[in-house]
Amino acid sequence: METVLESEEDEQRPTRDPQEEEEEEGDRELEETFRNTQVSAPRQLLLSLNMADSSFPESHRINSAAETRLLTFANNFQRQFSHMFPERRPLLLGPINEFGVQKFVSTTLRATATVQPELFTWGGCAEFVASFLSLEPLDPPIELPSYLFSPASVLRTQRATCFEFSTLLCSLLLGVNYDAYCVSGYADRETCLLDQSLQHCPLLDTPVQSVISEESQENKYKEKPQRSLKSHFMTQEEQKKKPSSEAALLENLKPDEQSEQRPADRLRGLWLHCWVLVLSGSRSVQENFFIEPLTGARHSTGSAHFLGIESVWNNHNYYVNMQDCRSGCSEMGFDLEDVNLWEPLLFGATSKKQLIHEASNKNLYKMTPDVQEELEELEEQAFEMPRSWVSDISITKKDLETRWPGGHKRTRYRKAEVERFAPYLRPNGLTTRLVSYKDLDCKEVLMVKEWYQHRTDHLEEREVNKVDNVTTERFRRGRPFDLLFHRFESLTTEGVHEMKFCSIRVDNLVQRLVSPGEMTETFQRRADSLYYRRVHFGRQVQFSGEHVNSEPATRLIQVVERFHRDSSKPANQDVAERVFLLAQRRIEVTYHLDADTFIPSHRSFIKPREATEQKKAEDFTQDMVSSFMVGLSDTPVKTLTLYEMLVSLMKDEEMVVHQIEESLKEVRDIVSCREEEEGDVQLFFCPWTTTGAARARSKRQDMERQAAEEQSWLHENEKDILAPLLMRLDLSDPLSAEDAKQLHQECLSEFKQKLVEDANLIQERYQKETQQLQRKQQWYQQNQLDMTEPQEDEYQTYCSDRTLQIRVAMRRLKMHQEEAPLKYQALDERLREDPRLAPHLLS
Repeated sequence: METVLESEEDEQRPTRDPQEEEEEEGDRELEETFRNTQVSAPRQLLLSLNMADSSFPESHRINSAAETRLLTFANNFQRQFSHMFPERRPLLLGPINEFGVQKFVSTTLRATATVQPELFTWGGCAEFVASFLSLEPLDPPIELPSYLFSPASVLRTQRATCFEFSTLLCSLLLGVNYDAYCVSGYADRETCLLDQSLQHCPLLDTPVQSVISEESQENKYKEKPQRSLKSHFMTQEEQKKKPSSEAALLENLKPDEQSEQRPADRLRGLWLHCWVLVLSGSRSVQENFFIEPLTGARHSTGSAHFLGIESVWNNHNYYVNMQDCRSGCSEMGFDLEDVNLWEPLLFGATSKKQLIHEASNKNLYKMTPDVQEELEELEEQAFEMPRSWVSDISITKKDLETRWPGGHKRTRYRKAEVERFAPYLRPNGLTTRLVSYKDLDCKEVLMVKEWYQHRTDHLEEREVNKVDNVTTERFRRGRPFDLLFHRFESLTTEGVHEMKFCSIRVDNLVQRLVSPGEMTETFQRRADSLYYRRVHFGRQVQFSGEHVNSEPATRLIQVVERFHRDSSKPANQDVAERVFLLAQRRIEVTYHLDADTFIPSHRSFIKPREATEQKKAEDFTQDMVSSFMVGLSDTPVKTLTLYEMLVSLMKDEEMVVHQIEESLKEVRDIVSCREEEEGDVQLFFCPWTTTGAARARSKRQDMERQAAEEQSWLHENEKDILAPLLMRLDLSDPLSAEDAKQLHQECLSEFKQKLVEDANLIQERYQKETQQLQRKQQWYQQNQLDMTEPQEDEYQTYCSDRTLQIRVAMRRLKMHQEEAPLKYQALDERLREDPRLAPHLLS
């Protein structure tokens, strides 16, 4: 089956077949029909666009001569295809666009390279298309759509059929140099309807962490359980003898799988669908694969979700599948140049594969003139695909940030539901919420997991186990106390709190587990080799009150500390474990094992009692120490040495008690801080996002407006002599008679006081200059006989300057005394003429 263009020479032949003339006449009439006739799209779809026609170019409303001719070829191709394969479904060749104009499907593709780096790979393009658009199922699902909107319109409405999904995705992939094709074919019902309720949620790949578990140190000397001595052969023989019981057991173990089985699909193999094919050879693609545009997932060409293919097309040509698809797509070949497998609509048209081959071999050899002339003649005879009629596909940074229609999208999975939100859409910074259920009907909640962004408290993830009522929070680096992980039952109750910290802390603490009766801390890379501390309390530890329980030393029962081996010390002197038994006034020390020993050395100290009002302090004796030392001589250690060791341990005990107090206070502060942060969640608006830039712009405009208002107010009130008094006396406008008289007297009194202060200042300056001149004259009288000529000149210059200053001060004082009454009288007249005071001062 071929669609061939006849040359002009053949059209001008005098002898022609009547049947050919009749077909050509029909083609010309059809071409004229395509040129002048518009097909109306469904009214409700066209009205839903709500877009001005002027926003789209003229190519959306009319067909060019090349497009009209192509539609004629497509119609002829459709007739031939239906005649040769009457049992196959008609091809999707010329659907109508949003303006009711029939367009060829290949010209609806527009190769678009965006400036957004997120769309430079097939994964980024597929994820964006699947997230940005919402599905509009085909109606009916077993018939090809009569309309196919342009990608520009689809991006505006964010609603699309599977064919429009694939058209947009294929356009983006072609723009970044992938060899991509739209595929029209058949898929299973779940794929066509975007039903993922039977699929496993991808966010559940990581197992849910268990509930709070107290840290338990593994005992390497623990007795191992006995091995089971049951014969494997006998077990296998028993299983062979009881096949029916095993089958019954398997049926009982999988009730959920049986309950979720759906009835057989009567339309299986008839559900129409459109997806994207990416061929190998470009962008380092090693093998062909499918992309499901509704989910953005990659599938192999043998995937069971896709049941058959009718045709594929890109922006260069249209290919009809000539292979048997009764066993799906697994055995299909995708060499589009093989005419036995794929029938092209336009023979001789340039394909993507040819373009890649020509680009790679462009400089390898030079064609002879005869070969070049022959290729040019073939290109002239071949009909190339017209340029796309679609306007530019514009994807902004805001589109990438908003991503989902309305900024929110919900997806249902097997025993799970996922909600996604655009950044800054939720006031608490929530971007993703995963709810997992125990049952298939999604009624009994098992766990709620939430992800956050841009929070000032650095919270990134929160997991709430509804079964055990346990909350787990994870933070990024940089928050107070270097907290990275917090697991608790409730912030307002005294329960278990498990915390993990960043390793950059000064005390090298990495984990703390606090329960009502004990506290366990783990350290790393400390200078004193301490790595473990466990504290036992005599009563429950309080965190939610105003203060931590006072006097922790009185409620501490036992403190256990463990240390790593220090190779610079002998094993019998390197402490492995210290136990402070505060209630028993005893300290136990265990040392590390040596290379040739298996029993550690040990010492136990009893602390002497302190002095009281009735008794004196107890003396230290050697009986207060019990020792078991391995590998040492029988020479006993001196009492003084043991006493010094005890004193050092008692100092360490005091330091440890203080550190425990600080740890409890830190836990209280962390819990209190988290309560305050959850009560008032604040977000950090990044200026590099569209939302952050808009917020910064709005804030700057508000600051500029406030500054302009302040400047305007200052300009209006800079000559208002009553403004300072009105603000200070807090008087409202209009003024009462009493307020007006008070304001008048206050203003005159203050002005009079200012005049007096100015006069006193001038008088002080006059007196100061006079006194300095008198002191200089006295000094001259005492030293004039011993002065040199330069000193005489300096004295004369000084006297002249001081005399000038005295005269200026006298003149200013006299002028001030003359002008002060006039200024006072002018102010009084100005106040009496003020419209706010005049009505009350006439009397």
